[in-house]
Amino acid sequence: MPFATVTGSAKPPKGKDLKYLQLFDHYGALLTETRREICEMYYMLDLSLAEIAEQKGVSRQNVSEALKASRELLDFYEEKLHHNEQDREYSLQVSLMMTETIGALEKFKQIHPEYAREMDEIIDMVAVGEKIDLGGEN
Repeated sequence: MPFATVTGSAKPPKGKDLKYLQLFDHYGALLTETRREICEMYYMLDLSLAEIAEQKGVSRQNVSEALKASRELLDFYEEKLHHNEQDREYSLQVSLMMTETIGALEKFKQIHPEYAREMDEIIDMVAVGEKIDLGGEN
């Protein structure tokens, strides 16, 4: 059965599986097609082992073993490449910079209340990550 016919609900991942969902985002393309499909069904669609086994036409044990092997590979890739760790560190740095930028804009707004409306607009854009056109070169 092709993966495109998979049915399921888009529920948030289980807490214990968040690590592997993140690793799958980084390294899923390195898995075999079958393992990738099983991981998508399990981590992204939150299907049970029994549901996946039924859709794939294999035993529940086969699904469990495929997930175990996939987790081991994802851990191995992360251990060697560290993309997930680097992404997490980068995200923290960006978050810190945005927090500091918004703080500086708020401080400027207090010192120069005549620019409050403009500062609020910029703060809103920074908060949602919009590109800000300052009228200069692109």
